[in-house]
Amino acid sequence: MEDQQTAEQSELLRRIAEQDKQALAEFYDRMAGVLFSTAVRILGDAHEAEEVIQEVFVLIWDNAQTFDAVLGSPFNWAIGITRNRSIDRLRARQRRVRLLDELQNATAANPPLQTTSADIGFSAEELAGVRAAVVSLPRKQRDAIEMAFFGGMTHQEIAASLNEPLGTIKARIRRGMLKLRETLQPYL
Repeated sequence: MEDQQTAEQSELLRRIAEQDKQALAEFYDRMAGVLFSTAVRILGDAHEAEEVIQEVFVLIWDNAQTFDAVLGSPFNWAIGITRNRSIDRLRARQRRVRLLDELQNATAANPPLQTTSADIGFSAEELAGVRAAVVSLPRKQRDAIEMAFFGGMTHQEIAASLNEPLGTIKARIRRGMLKLRETLQPYL
């Protein structure tokens, strides 16, 4: 019975790799309940677990061709994806909470003072140069950098948010940072 289920799930993944939407729907019907339960157990939040499961099935759709039956069953492969995405989300949540706590503590201990560009070590010209360099980036690079550095999102969260492959997001951020470094070289 278990071998038959594994074979059927493997066949569904093969069809998903060929972009068969019906196969994805069947795989979802068979797996969503247990994957959702796993995500809820890790995250402790049903709403976040729903978001993770949506990300998981997008990843399954995008990566079904990478499944290798020699390395494990389709069930274990899908559980692994769910576990990893849930842990990533949990860590990101914990990181945001920790940063907010640190910010609140720092703000309470040291109320913000009025600062000028001279107070932080940059001239108005240097600040204008930095702003111009960031604005000159291609929109997709600028968005990814802003989400990573100002939004506190992980590369995986950015990829999921923009519905782009993780490698594409990493490459955009890297190219954007290299371009910023090149553009800002006179200020370094």
